[in-house]
Amino acid sequence: QVQLVESGGGLVQAWDSLRLSCAASARTFSAYNMGWSRQAPGKEREFVAALTWSGASTYYADSVKGRFTISRDNAKKTVELRMNSLKPEDTAVYYCGATTSSPLRSARAYNYWGHGTQVTVSS
Repeated sequence: QVQLVESGGGLVQAWDSLRLSCAASARTFSAYNMGWSRQAPGKEREFVAALTWSGASTYYADSVKGRFTISRDNAKKTVELRMNSLKPEDTAVYYCGATTSSPLRSARAYNYWGHGTQVTVSS
């Protein structure tokens, strides 16, 4: 069983930066591939970023590539999403997910999800 708790969301202005964190309770955190997805009001959940258990491989949605960076610290059992140059269209609830499966770009591959943290970007 894995419990995930996201934090770091908030209200920012366009072009600002924000850092989201995800704390995991799993005993074998380093065995899980981790990812972030987001869901805006009235829209389906969409993939944002993911990385493999070792952090050696990372994946990004085209809409955030070059602006967002995902990283992990297996010793601290945390995953971070650094978001730069935020846009109003980045407004959504951001969810952290854990999986031992693939493909990491698919929400269906994730076994566990946190409750999410709200990010609101004003223009």
